[in-house]
Amino acid sequence: MDVQGATKYGPTKYGSAKCRLIMHRDLVDCMLEFRGLSTGSPMRIEFPNAAREDFHWTQAQLRIGSAPDNDLVLAAGQAAPQHLRIQQDRRGWILQVLPSADRIHVNARPVRERALLRAGDVVSVGDCRMLLRADQDPAQRSPLSVPEQGRCTVALRAVAGPLSGKVLSLEDSLELGPQGRCPLELPQGDVASLRIFWQDGQLLLEVTQPSERHPLRVNGVIAQKLALQPGDQVGLAKHRFVIDAPGMEPEPEIVMQEPEPVHLPEEAAGPIGEVWWLIVTAAVLALGIALVLLIRF
Repeated sequence: MDVQGATKYGPTKYGSAKCRLIMHRDLVDCMLEFRGLSTGSPMRIEFPNAAREDFHWTQAQLRIGSAPDNDLVLAAGQAAPQHLRIQQDRRGWILQVLPSADRIHVNARPVRERALLRAGDVVSVGDCRMLLRADQDPAQRSPLSVPEQGRCTVALRAVAGPLSGKVLSLEDSLELGPQGRCPLELPQGDVASLRIFWQDGQLLLEVTQPSERHPLRVNGVIAQKLALQPGDQVGLAKHRFVIDAPGMEPEPEIVMQEPEPVHLPEEAAGPIGEVWWLIVTAAVLALGIALVLLIRF
């Protein structure tokens, strides 16, 4: 669709700003639902290297702090009474640092006010680390199958860690690790390797050399081999990669509304009988005027 509102259905009245906004919202909803980030989607918070149980969240808003009226209560030495809020909207999970709180970190990066979160991000409040993950295991999803002639350009975009800012393109396969295109720097000299490749129309990820201390995670869930989807976040220690593959995303189905009926001027003038009465009256008057002029002259 272009900015004039021309679609595959042809030019329509939907080029208006109001309609473009509605169609944009529908597209965003479709994209978020496809990526498992639709509004109202359940989330789980894990506490790495801590004995605390996982926290399940199904509401549209989550309040975190040390005060007892929060949804997730942290220790007084870790957080302010009202420290942060995570809210779901059309964009996904939005983190907001509250005015009374100290700075927090997302994937080791400081956040002063707001941040857009993804499944697989690590939020640090004081010495408390919280791993955000989708409640659904990515391995349980229905895989996407793309015909070979329809394969799109796939890129691995580094959003955090030592490779942050790099974009690694993938044609048939991409390997990261000691023998791959990019080495993966891990703490304490640990070593790990992974490979992303096409097989039978699916985009697969496989751990070829696992790390015992730093397992690979997809959307926060530990994985060894699974089919990837656009928007997935692959995490390994401090590394965070997002799968960019817009060609794999389904096109949203746009439902065209019925056009509003066009009202003719005759309809506004009254019933059809009244219109004909006016026409006949006008004709009689015109004929009378013509006769008067003919007799007089």
